[in-house]
Parts: sequence; C-alpha cells; structure tokens
Amino acid sequence: MVTSLLVIVVILAIAFDYINGFHDAANSIATIVSTKVLSPFQAVLWAAIFNFAAYFYFTDHKVANTVAKTVTENFITLHVILAGLIAAICWNLLTWYYGIPSSSSHTLIGGFAGAGITNALLMGASPLAAINGGYVIKIVSFIVLAPIIGSIFSVIIALIIINACRNVRPHTAEKWFKGLQLLSSAALSFTHGGNDAQKVMGIIYVAILAAKVPNVTEMPGWVPLVCYIAIAGGTMTGGWRVVKTMGSRITKVTPLEGVAAESAGAVTLGITEHFGIPVSTTHTITGSIIGVGMTKRISAVRWGVTINLVWAWILTIPVSALLAAVVYLVINVFN
Repeated sequence: MVTSLLVIVVILAIAFDYINGFHDAANSIATIVSTKVLSPFQAVLWAAIFNFAAYFYFTDHKVANTVAKTVTENFITLHVILAGLIAAICWNLLTWYYGIPSSSSHTLIGGFAGAGITNALLMGASPLAAINGGYVIKIVSFIVLAPIIGSIFSVIIALIIINACRNVRPHTAEKWFKGLQLLSSAALSFTHGGNDAQKVMGIIYVAILAAKVPNVTEMPGWVPLVCYIAIAGGTMTGGWRVVKTMGSRITKVTPLEGVAAESAGAVTLGITEHFGIPVSTTHTITGSIIGVGMTKRISAVRWGVTINLVWAWILTIPVSALLAAVVYLVINVFN
C-alpha cells in the first residue's frame, strides 16, 4: 500500500512540476514575445532549453532542502504530501485559467504546510509544532522582499543602460536590445529552472523518506533529472493567458526594458538560490517589470492590475493551506 501510494505521490509531484512549467513560462518569455524578438513557439523552446540546462549547474539543491524542512518531520506522512500536492495543483490550474500570475512555489509550500498543520491538529498537537518557523519565516518574508529586490535591480540596470546609450540612435539601440533580450531571457529561464525544479525535488525526497524506502539516505539521482525534464516540458506548452498579463497589462515593455527586467529577475533568483531561499519567480519578474515601468514615470505602471496581482500573492499560501486541509480531512476519512 505504501509503495503504491508513494508512486502516486511521485507522479503527482512530477505533474505539479510540469504544470509549474507552463504556469510560469510567461515569467521568462512574456517580454520577449511582447517585443516580438521571438515568436511564441521560438520563445517557449528557448526558455525550455535553459530551464533544463540549469540541471547541470544547480547541483547543491539548497532550495530543495529548505522546502523539505518546511514541515516538521514528525508530522509528515504520504497522505500529508498527497493532500498538499492536490491542493497546489488545483490552485495552480485555477490561477492559470484566469490568467493570474500567482506563485507556484508558494502554492506548493502553502499546501504542504496546510496538510501538515491539519495532521498535527488531528494528533492533538499544536499547529505551530507542525512547521519549522525559521524556514517558513524566511519563505514568507520573501513574498514581500523578492519583488522589491527585483524592482530595485531593474531600476538600477535600466538607468545604467539609458545613460550608457544616451547618444545612440533609437533604431540602432532597439536592434541591440532585441539581441540582448535573447541573453537576458535565457538567464532568467536558467535561474527559474534552478529555483523552481528544486521545490518539487524537495517534496519527492521527503515522500521517499516518509515511505521509509530501504537503503535511501540521500536524494536519488533520478529525482533532479526527472524534475528538470518535467519543468522544461511544461514550459514548452507555454502559458499564454499569463503572458498577456506579464507582457502588456502591467506596463508596456520595450526591448531595453525587457533586458533590464529579465536581467534583474535573473540576478535576484541567482542570489536567493545561492542562499537556499525558495522565492517566487512570478513575484520577482513582476517586481522587475514594475521597476522598469517606474523609470519612465510612476503612471506608466497600471497600478490597478498590479494591486490585483498583490492580492493573489497574499492569498496564495493561506488559500492553498486551507484547500490542503480540506483535502487531507477527506483523505483521512477514507484512510
């Protein structure tokens, strides 16, 4: 029974990783599509290649370790992980359908934590005992910090570029930056793959430990490979509903601004991955796009759209946690 349940959990985790790929594809291709540097198909292929390329570089798995330790070991079971994954998949598909660029990372973490807390309550323990406070505080704080850091970097990069190219003909500059967007979007896709694939790796590793698979003390080598393949495959299917929001509804993006936003997003993701912080790629690139919009003028940013996105971000973890709690209770009835 445990073996078959573990297989189901692993399959669902890989499915979530795939969904994460097409849900978050817009993060790295929205600006490059909206500025017509690449066609939609070329853009998703480009992003998918660099999503997978991250497999060969991000080998320390610090982010996976953080996600794995979100819930206290005593309250982790395969049913907890199953409930968290089901909740995360449902919320991801719902926000994708309505074109809301919510965080797949926080959806997964919220679902995992919500199911773990529910299990603790059923066992008569304190809900706070179910979560590792240090890890959760780090994750939650970067809901706010990631977009701010991304916007700061994008403002700095945009201003440097604008001043450096002040005497260059607009037509020439546009050609330069359309070429540079290939590099900046590749960098963003690369760091996106390195950050986001690890979150599912952490969940699968925890599931293997919860199932008490014999002779397994470290993450099996097939886990990272499968996770990177899944997220790259998901990216290949695109996420056109969210592309529209990210590429045009927040602010109109030029090739110069696309380079600044994508570069800022890649730098932010690279830094946070180094410190093992599972930040939201969606939050980061949205903050970066807002930053380049503000370099023109504050009114260039469509704040009404942005505020709606912020509400989606705020609600993601609690809604995912609540949904996971309900799913866990249902599973528990039939267990």
